[in-house]
Amino acid sequence: MRHLYIVDDDEAVRASLLRLLSILPRVAVRSFASGDEFLAKARHLEPGCLLLDLHMPGTSGIGVLDALTPIAERFATVVLTGEGDVGMAVQAMKLGAFDFLEKPCNHMRLIEAIELAIARQQETIRDVTRRAKAVAKINSLSLRERDVLIGLMEGQANKIIAHDLGISPRTVEIYRAKLMEKLNVRSLPEALGIAFAAGLYVEE
Repeated sequence: MRHLYIVDDDEAVRASLLRLLSILPRVAVRSFASGDEFLAKARHLEPGCLLLDLHMPGTSGIGVLDALTPIAERFATVVLTGEGDVGMAVQAMKLGAFDFLEKPCNHMRLIEAIELAIARQQETIRDVTRRAKAVAKINSLSLRERDVLIGLMEGQANKIIAHDLGISPRTVEIYRAKLMEKLNVRSLPEALGIAFAAGLYVEE
């Protein structure tokens, strides 16, 4: 199930959007009458697409985007406003908005923007999850195992790694076997893939 959140202070607009967007397959739509109402619940909502008005009482749409910065990966935002301008569009994009549309908006254009935003958001969540898993695996390595892995990332042979670390080639082989086991991989390219996904880079 995909999730879509409408944040607009105009009740008629919310009702119209709810009717329109309820036709989308596998999409659960929920609406909020203000930015403050949405922000109060944002951290507890499922990741999804945010359809956001800019001009609202209380926290504005720009304020909502700014407040969401720490959890920006959870929401792909499509700004939908009746009083937009280039400056606001640029500001919204800098704060992570995926698209910027002006009311009234063509229904097909709106649906297309939402579908693309949801696809982007889901890919972002997959990337974040993949990185978190990779980081957890790298963190399970001992300091020596990580040193050996970095040597392998530099393309060094076991003998070179052993010389640099002041240990025997046989010990390097043992550390290499242990790190492969902890990373749950069978080949060096797989191990390197996890290292790079975790952000472990060698210094040049």
